[in-house]
Amino acid sequence: MSSIDSLPPLREVIATHELAAKKSLGQNFLLDLNLTSRIARIPGDLSNASVLEVGPGPGGLTRGLLAEGAGKVLAIEKDSRCLPALAEIAEIWPGRLEVIRADALKLDPLAHLEPPIHVVANLPYNVGTELLVRWLTPESWPPYWSSLTLMFQQEVAERIVAQPGDKAYGRLAVLAQWRCEARIALRLPPEAFTPPPKVHSAVVHLKPRPEPIYPADPEVLSRVVAMAFNQRRKMLRSALKGLGGDVEALLEAAGIAPTERAERVSLERFAALAREVTARGKA
Repeated sequence: MSSIDSLPPLREVIATHELAAKKSLGQNFLLDLNLTSRIARIPGDLSNASVLEVGPGPGGLTRGLLAEGAGKVLAIEKDSRCLPALAEIAEIWPGRLEVIRADALKLDPLAHLEPPIHVVANLPYNVGTELLVRWLTPESWPPYWSSLTLMFQQEVAERIVAQPGDKAYGRLAVLAQWRCEARIALRLPPEAFTPPPKVHSAVVHLKPRPEPIYPADPEVLSRVVAMAFNQRRKMLRSALKGLGGDVEALLEAAGIAPTERAERVSLERFAALAREVTARGKA
């Protein structure tokens, strides 16, 4: 279906440009333009904003973003085969779409966009988590982006929004929720894509908090949480031995039982533990 603009349906675009999805690039194309428009509406009004899109492929989400009124879209595409299809979109939205062939892990979007910037992307599966962690851990906070609207495998999405005690709760949940409000905004079945992945997908919307919900040094918190979840089946008094010194005393000072396991520790307690570690280092 192609009711959002004058371009052909995506299946036709893919056939015309011979854009068979490449597994090596983590590609799964979303073909339903009604769905791409729904995703484009999740961040809210984009008419006075810029949008960073990573991995646009044949441009389904790109078309949705432009049709929904995005002021400017910067599309970063690594696969040169997709560039002609994206150029056709740029022609019917003059001045509003810039396409750059690049690796999103190596590109500085601030060289091309002015804030406010919203990141909206059907992320390639093979780099999605790494990009998210980078967006969540910039050198300074608040970040340059006003929101993240990102599609992941459902398993990854559930890890981002998981709560203490959930099976999916881990480092990604702590990093995301410490600095952002995070929710799953949309779930999609495999048949919404071509080729259909073996798993369901979900769109996560993250809105940055003005400052982290609990005070802590970012590097210390990240190190403590990584250490705790690397051995998530162990009691924390054992999993955190790498911190050195009296680990049990540290845990107790942070309000955490030394026999507790990482998956049951709240974000508030992890932040308290990070503060205790920082204080010990300054003592």
